[in-house]
Amino acid sequence: MAAAFTIIRLRGTQNLNPKTKDTLKYMRLNRVNHAVVLPASETTRGMLQVAKDYVTWGEVDAKTLAAVIQARGRVVGDKPLTEAHLAKSTPHKTFAALAEAIVAGTFSYNKVPDIKPLFRLHPAKNGLEGIKRSVKNGGALGYRGTEINKLLGKMITSPEETLVAARPAAPAKAAPKKGGV
Repeated sequence: MAAAFTIIRLRGTQNLNPKTKDTLKYMRLNRVNHAVVLPASETTRGMLQVAKDYVTWGEVDAKTLAAVIQARGRVVGDKPLTEAHLAKSTPHKTFAALAEAIVAGTFSYNKVPDIKPLFRLHPAKNGLEGIKRSVKNGGALGYRGTEINKLLGKMITSPEETLVAARPAAPAKAAPKKGGV
C-alpha cells in the first residue's frame, strides 16, 4: 500500500464543474502542470475520484521524488530549496533522505517550514498521450501507478534547459583592443 501519491494537474479550467474546481483548490492544484505530494488516505482517494478527469497520479519512488524536490522545490520568496534549509529546519539533511521519509510515510512534505507545498513543472518533453482519455484508454489522465516516475522525469527540466546542458561550452572570445586602428 502506498504511503503517498504524487498528483499532477494536466487540464485547464474550461467547463469545470464547481465541485471539481473546489476539489482541485483543496489539493492546491490551481494551474496546469502543477504537482503535489499528498498522503494516501481515504480523503485523498475521494478527492482523486472527483478530480480524475483533470489529474494523473501514482506512487513515486524516492529517487524520482528527490530529483523533483531538488529541481523544483521552492521556499517562500520563490527561492530554490537547498539542502542547507533542509538541514536547518528538518531532521532530514539531504533531498534523498527527505524523499525516503516521504515515500515511507513518516514525514510530510508540507511540514518543511517556509516551503511552497507544490511543484511547478514544465510541460512534458515530447508531449502527453492525450488529455481527454484515461491511462487505460491510451490517454494521460487518471491512476498510472509507478509510471508516474517516467512522467515526472519528462517534466522536471524544460527542453531549453536540456539543450543548454547538452551544448558544448563556447570558446572564450579575445578582448577587443583599445585605441586600435
